[in-house]
Amino acid sequence: MTPTDDIALFRRFNRRYTRWIGTLNEGLLESEFTLAEARVIYELGTRPAPLAKEIAEELGMDAGYLSRLLNRFEETGLLKRKASKLDGRSAELALTAKGRAAFKRLNTRSDAQANQLLEGFTPANRARLIASVRTLEELLAPSPVKASYTLRPHRVGDMGWVAHREGLGYTEQFGWDETFEALVAKIAGDFVTNFDPNCERCWIAEMDGRSVGHIFLVKHPDVPGTAKLRLLFVEPEARGLGLGDALVKECIEFARAAGYKRVVLWTQSMLTSAIHIYERAGFRLIKEEPHHSFGKDLVGQEWELLLV
Repeated sequence: MTPTDDIALFRRFNRRYTRWIGTLNEGLLESEFTLAEARVIYELGTRPAPLAKEIAEELGMDAGYLSRLLNRFEETGLLKRKASKLDGRSAELALTAKGRAAFKRLNTRSDAQANQLLEGFTPANRARLIASVRTLEELLAPSPVKASYTLRPHRVGDMGWVAHREGLGYTEQFGWDETFEALVAKIAGDFVTNFDPNCERCWIAEMDGRSVGHIFLVKHPDVPGTAKLRLLFVEPEARGLGLGDALVKECIEFARAAGYKRVVLWTQSMLTSAIHIYERAGFRLIKEEPHHSFGKDLVGQEWELLLV
C-alpha cells in the first residue's frame, strides 16, 4: 500500500465514521446542539469547576470560538461563572441545573447510540472492533501515564498468536525468514501436546485485554532437574514497562517451586535487550556458537541459572 493509498483509506474512514455517529445532522443525537457544543457540554459536565483555557486545550479549540459558545450557554441558562480563587482574572465554569439536565440527556443518548452500534456485531467481531479502537486511541493520543499489565496462564487461541507475533516481529525487526515462525509454531505446539501442569507453564501478558507478551518454561527432555526458558517476547508498545523482567521472574519463581535445580535458555547474541534481562535475573553465559539459521548468520548463546 502506497502513502497515497494510506491517505485515501484514512479519509474514507473519517467520512464513514462521521456518518455512523450522526455528526452530519443539524443537531447531534437528535438534540439542539452541534457536535462542538455537545463536546463542550461534556467537558463542563465531567470536570470540577474547569477554566475556559483548560477546555480549549483539551479540545484543541480556538479560544475565541469557545468564548462565543460559552457566552451562548450563559445566555440560554446552561452555564454559570464565578471568579477563580486561584486566579482572579479567570472564571470557573459550571453547568446550571438546566445545563446538567442537557448533559444527562446527551450522555444517555450517546451511550444508547454506542450500544446500538456494538449490538450489531458478533461477540468475536465486537472484540476485534474494541481492540482496534484501543490501538487507534493509543497511536493517535498516547497516554503519558505508564500502562499496567497482568500475567495469566495460556488458553485456547494463544499458541497461534504466539507463532504469528514472533514470526512477524522478528521478520520486521531483524529480517528473519519464515523458518523461525515454523520453529516457534513447533515449540508452542509441542508445549500444548506434552503439557505437564506440575512442572511447565506458559504466561501471557495482557494490557487492556490485549495480549502483549509471553514466555514459556518447559522441562528439559534429556537433563533431569533442568528447565528450559523459551520464547520470551514483548510487543514493542509494551516495552519499557519492566514486563520482560516480570515474565522472566515469574519463570524463575515457578521453576524453584517446581523443584528444578537449573534453568537454561538459548538465544542469539544480537538480542541484546533480552540478554540484559537474563543477566539481571542472574543467568550466566556458558556457551557461544556461530550458526546459519532463519536466513541469517547468527551467534547462538546458551545461558544458565543455578537454583540451588
